[in-house]
Amino acid sequence: MKKFLTLALSLALTLSLAACGSSSTEPSGSTPASGEETETVTLKIAASPTPHAEILEQVKPILALQGIDLVITTYSDYPIQNTVVDEGEEDANYFQHTPYLEQFNVENGTDLVSAGKIHYEPMGIYPGKTATLEDLSDGATIAVPNDATNEARALQLLAAQGLIEIDPEAGLSATPKDITSNPKNLEIKELEAAMIPNTLEEYDLNVINSNYALQGGLNPAEDALVSEDAASDFAQTYANIVAVKSGHENDPAIVALVEALHSQEIQDFINETYSGSVVPIA
Repeated sequence: MKKFLTLALSLALTLSLAACGSSSTEPSGSTPASGEETETVTLKIAASPTPHAEILEQVKPILALQGIDLVITTYSDYPIQNTVVDEGEEDANYFQHTPYLEQFNVENGTDLVSAGKIHYEPMGIYPGKTATLEDLSDGATIAVPNDATNEARALQLLAAQGLIEIDPEAGLSATPKDITSNPKNLEIKELEAAMIPNTLEEYDLNVINSNYALQGGLNPAEDALVSEDAASDFAQTYANIVAVKSGHENDPAIVALVEALHSQEIQDFINETYSGSVVPIA
């Protein structure tokens, strides 16, 4: 009998302790207690080295405070950066403007979209064998980017200087075939955009994207003979964007990234670092 009572008391004590323990356990999915660390989210982004990756490096500590680990991978070529996002290797990219993205989608059957406009890089005309626009001789050669949207942009910049005339209907799709007047018989040499800063002295003039000019050691604010007007419609049309696969533009980490890139801290960094060759868009 004594053994039976002892066993009963032991069982009662065990049940009592179990009940007390269960009452203090948080339900599944509840908000962590104050002070607990939240899980870090990894956000992978492809970017051109300059200025995009440099700007993103300044964003990393801002996102880290929000529990987002920004992993930046740099690429020198344009197309691969869209391919790796489309295939899911990267969550986003930051290197291009909307016309380039739209053309890429058409040509490759992809569905990438803009998550936000970040900055504008005025395209410029740089000297090569010829030092000034006024010294340009008959039959001179001018290097321009060979991708569709940037070539049209380069041709429109040449037209704005009175060097050529372009069919007004061509607009942002202009090619050398749309040149309607070429009084100096200029030869348009189409090259991969990244190569032009490396071949300056091979051509009389060179039309270069600011990011590649910077990578090539040029200072767009000082070395360009003329540049696009940063206050023009080009600034919005050719604003560099953060691009993602369609349906992910409102993902919390993507929204946080765009907001950080629009922050005053990052705008100040862009203005102070690039002196007008990169212009932030709020």
